[in-house]
Amino acid sequence: MKQISHDIVLGSSSPYRREQFAKLGLSFTASSPNINEERRNAETPKQLVKRLSLQKALEVQKSYPTSIIIGSDQVAYIKEEQQALSSVHILTKPLTIENAVNQLLACSGRKVRFVTGLCCIAPNAEPRILSENVDVTFRQLSRSEIERYIEIESPLDCAGSFKAEGLGIALFEKVESTDPHTLIGLPIIALNKILIELGVNALQNPNHLKLS
Repeated sequence: MKQISHDIVLGSSSPYRREQFAKLGLSFTASSPNINEERRNAETPKQLVKRLSLQKALEVQKSYPTSIIIGSDQVAYIKEEQQALSSVHILTKPLTIENAVNQLLACSGRKVRFVTGLCCIAPNAEPRILSENVDVTFRQLSRSEIERYIEIESPLDCAGSFKAEGLGIALFEKVESTDPHTLIGLPIIALNKILIELGVNALQNPNHLKLS
């Protein structure tokens, strides 16, 4: 396939997503979309992240109409038997130490599903939208372990109250995923496949940024 030259814009304010996308070595701009991220009534986690990913991409596209736009969103919930997905309690960014402690206590010894949405919009093409799941089984955690972890890493801006790319991995018993990047917030394998379909191949890009 012919290599196409397009500016790429990552519609995210997350430094974690920027670090992930940078692994492809493609030049890009980051732009933070300002949208209402409130969950709609009876909206499932999958529906929510796909809708927000699309809305983020469309919002950024207003400022970059000739670029390839990438939008992404992630939510998490504790998996429960006999529980309708439209009524699950979504784990949010804790923002406070107390909320982070309570979230991790609730996750202790349980399986938490992280649902990550991805949207890619290119000029003169239909939006490509998907979602991926990651299931994380947490160890049985004591309050002292949780409080110490939060003290060390301060994951107050992270959904689920941990940083999987850091010490948060010490909280886990098992991670089930088709792409280890998805848990951090961006399904890189799926995104790379979409970019190749759009004519942007990181391995054939003459302006590839050398990675240290």
